[in-house]
Amino acid sequence: MDSFDLGGFLLVFCLGIGIVGLIVFFMIFRYVGLWFQAFVSGAPISLFNIVGMSLRKIPLRIMVSARITSYKAGLKSITVSDLETHYLAGGNVFNIVRAMIAADKANIPLTWRQATAIDLAGRDLLEAVKTSVNPKVIDCPEREHGEYITAVAKDGIQLKCRARVTVRTNILQLVGGATEETIIARVGEGIVSAIGEAPTHADVLGSPQRISRLVLDRGLDAQTAFEILSIDIADISVGENIGAILRTDTAKADTKIAQAEAEKRRAMAVAMEGEMRVKLVEAEAQIPMAIAHAFREGRLGVMDYYRLNNMQADTLMRKSLAKEEI
Repeated sequence: MDSFDLGGFLLVFCLGIGIVGLIVFFMIFRYVGLWFQAFVSGAPISLFNIVGMSLRKIPLRIMVSARITSYKAGLKSITVSDLETHYLAGGNVFNIVRAMIAADKANIPLTWRQATAIDLAGRDLLEAVKTSVNPKVIDCPEREHGEYITAVAKDGIQLKCRARVTVRTNILQLVGGATEETIIARVGEGIVSAIGEAPTHADVLGSPQRISRLVLDRGLDAQTAFEILSIDIADISVGENIGAILRTDTAKADTKIAQAEAEKRRAMAVAMEGEMRVKLVEAEAQIPMAIAHAFREGRLGVMDYYRLNNMQADTLMRKSLAKEEI
């Protein structure tokens, strides 16, 4: 019974040792494999560093691949510690290594500190380096919006135009520099100002490059992440006669103001006429009182009164006859 228990214990112990040995073997094989890959590639990484990265939950294959790629490209100043630090800070390690290699091959001055700052700021460093080597064209305004930049020359004619802006990335201004939207807004503002300074729309149609020169000379790429290489007017057409429309609207407004003033004067005249009629009725109401007073004072006789009545009756008859003839 005792021998049976000892044998079972030894069997379990051996199985445990075997399982642990297999686990250790696979782990060592994994670490040694990565170490050997870096060693034969000429970019040695100590086995201690590989184990430490595994314990810190850092993806080993990405780190080893990034180390080998940078070392083979001649960027020997980038250490494994630099790669670890950037990964733990939330950066894209492999993307930044590729960007550094592209910048080095294109003779673009870019340090590891600048590159990590740009990457951690949320900018696509690799795309920025590509744009710095191969400039890109920005439509102003953007074609997806289907709009035009509209401006009015001094003669009142509206012009509609599109521009194409060729830019390349300014690496040093990527952190804190304005984006494409700012470039588009500034170019649009410059075109509107340049057309507004033109004496006639014909001057603009005859020499559209004049607008490009005026806009380009204003330094619109200041404090932006891009350097403007050229501004080209891709399309320009004549719109409405804004000056004529404004003059027409002004004339209509003046007409309405004049009509309002005339209506005001007519209302005042009607009111004044009404006041005069009231005064006339009041005066006529005082006539009988004046006649009575004249009788009492002896300044008016009976015959004078009859003659006054006959005169009034004759006047009324003449008025009635005149109305019938009309």
